[in-house]
Amino acid sequence: MHIKILTLLSFLILFSACKKTQEDVSENQIEQNKSHEIAETDISNLKYVEYILDFKTEDIIEDWQEYVQLEEIITNIKKGDLVYFKDNEKVIQLLLKELKQNIPAPLKSESINSRILVLETKLLKLESLSNLTTTSKEELLDSIKEFLVAFSNLSFQMNKKVEFDNRSIEKP
Repeated sequence: MHIKILTLLSFLILFSACKKTQEDVSENQIEQNKSHEIAETDISNLKYVEYILDFKTEDIIEDWQEYVQLEEIITNIKKGDLVYFKDNEKVIQLLLKELKQNIPAPLKSESINSRILVLETKLLKLESLSNLTTTSKEELLDSIKEFLVAFSNLSFQMNKKVEFDNRSIEKP
């Protein structure tokens, strides 16, 4: 008789203990998700050199739609909005493919292609880290900074290319 009561009591304790840990785990996940959210202030605190396009370069790329899309993505990332990366892998791949294919003729060079390749790598890294639930806030911020630096370097390289092409040096 005592064994039946003891067994029943142990099952009751076991079930009540399982329920508490599951609630604790879900509460911890909610708290972690809130602490991992990226805010606009977090991104604005990142220290990097941001290059903007020269007006001559802007004239050249005004019809380069993929670059305009990339600028929109950058704007959203600076606001802390990483929704673009959620389950959007095919669109990202298509954007990167067309970005490389539709480079305006005055900007076609190996230096621009290499900057686009670096940008592609950093974009894919950011996309993969933003979709992982185990990514820490610091890792995600580092990846965002790398992506923003890569985009800034692409803009800088395009400015240098246009400036170099517009330079006219008279030979004696």
